[in-house]
Amino acid sequence: QVQLVESGGGLVQTGGSLRLSCAASGRILVNYAMGWFRQAPGKEREFVATITWSGSSTYYADSVKGRLTISRDNAKNTVYLQMTGLKPEDTAVYYCAASEYTMPTMRTYYGYWGQGTQVTVSS
Repeated sequence: QVQLVESGGGLVQTGGSLRLSCAASGRILVNYAMGWFRQAPGKEREFVATITWSGSSTYYADSVKGRLTISRDNAKNTVYLQMTGLKPEDTAVYYCAASEYTMPTMRTYYGYWGQGTQVTVSS
């Protein structure tokens, strides 16, 4: 079992930055690829970014490329999402998730989820 807890969300103005963290407990994250998803009000949860267990490869949704960066520190059992150039359309609850597959982009391939952290970008 893996327990995931996100933190770092908040209210920021357009163009601002935030860094989300996802701390894991229960099992070490090195066994899992990790991903970030987000869900805006009235919309389905969508893929944002994913990273391999080693951190050597990443993949992003087109909507966030060049602005959001996923990284991980396996020694700290933590995954991060650095967010820059934030836009109002980035407003959502952000979730981290763990997968036994290699960099999946579909929710169904992630077996463990955190409770989410709210990010609100004001215009």
